Amino acid sequence: MSTPHGQTAPGEREAVGRSPGGAGLRRVEAVDYHTAGEPFRIVGSGLPPVPGDSVAERRAVLIGGGGTTAPRPGELERIRQLLSREPRGHAGMYGGFVVPPDDDGAQLGVLFWHKDGYSTACGHGTIALGAWAVDSGLVQAPEDGTARVRIDVPSGRVGAAVHRSGGRTTAVTFRNVPTRITARGLPVDTSRGRVAVDLAHSGACYASVRAADLGLEVDTARLPELTAIGREIRAALAEEPAARHPVDARLSGVYGVILHEELDDTPAGPSQRNVTVFADGQIDRSPCGSGTSARLALLAAEGRLAPGEELRHESVIGTVFTGRLAGTRPDGVLTEITGTAHRTGEHRFLLAPDDELGTGFLL
Repeated sequence: MSTPHGQTAPGEREAVGRSPGGAGLRRVEAVDYHTAGEPFRIVGSGLPPVPGDSVAERRAVLIGGGGTTAPRPGELERIRQLLSREPRGHAGMYGGFVVPPDDDGAQLGVLFWHKDGYSTACGHGTIALGAWAVDSGLVQAPEDGTARVRIDVPSGRVGAAVHRSGGRTTAVTFRNVPTRITARGLPVDTSRGRVAVDLAHSGACYASVRAADLGLEVDTARLPELTAIGREIRAALAEEPAARHPVDARLSGVYGVILHEELDDTPAGPSQRNVTVFADGQIDRSPCGSGTSARLALLAAEGRLAPGEELRHESVIGTVFTGRLAGTRPDGVLTEITGTAHRTGEHRFLLAPDDELGTGFLL
């Protein structure tokens, strides 16, 4: 049973152990969810402590003190590798380590990770964590109604409203940190010609590009091309000043490229399909939670989304988030995104001391 702040309950066997003589990891326990098709692997107990007074500081420690450097070796980094690499994971794996929150205003903190390292935000992960917090008993929830889960992430404090009916979770609404637009119509030269790029910081920095401007459609048949151009655009923006966060340098740098296309409007508002290429060529199977916040702010700035309207945001595999404006603040636009998360498994991963593959490999 998991307890608050990622600690092991009295009498519970450690979920993370060392092989005899301290040779290496032996077992890791995790609970898996998917949010609109995107995996989220949660490790909620038995983790080694990470120094720092906040989740943002702990992430900085893990990546060596800077936002672009490679993670330092260590037990937690080896756990990330073990869970995100084959044969226990895959190149599309995503997850989080549950850690103490910044203060008593939140029930938990989380360090988000993927195959390439540690991210600053994750909307689909926040939705999954909201469901997990209720499922695990960390946060009490009514049979019918809404439970509120407050989570500290590297980009700030976010919320998950867990909607319940008949004793089961039916949906989760994610309230993001404020979104700031830092560039509109930024010209970027690519192998497919010059395109206009919009930049928005919504916990992480996202570049939005119309797929049609690149001669592409958001379709699974075009994924190799979409992935390649997403990586290319992200690399082209590596030194772009607008990708720097205006307040917190730890949140700087383009994290994901959102390639989007228009669908027919619904009675509630606009509808779009997107694929988000993030980190080093990873594909979001969901419509991308924090990326949806970026799209909401940009659509509002274009006059295409008004308060009270909803964006129907579809992923490359056809799953859907709905997003809406939730107000404005001096530091940006407030957004809410609703989706569903489902538990897919509970796992005990083992690493034998004589396993020649160690923490695994990526293809």
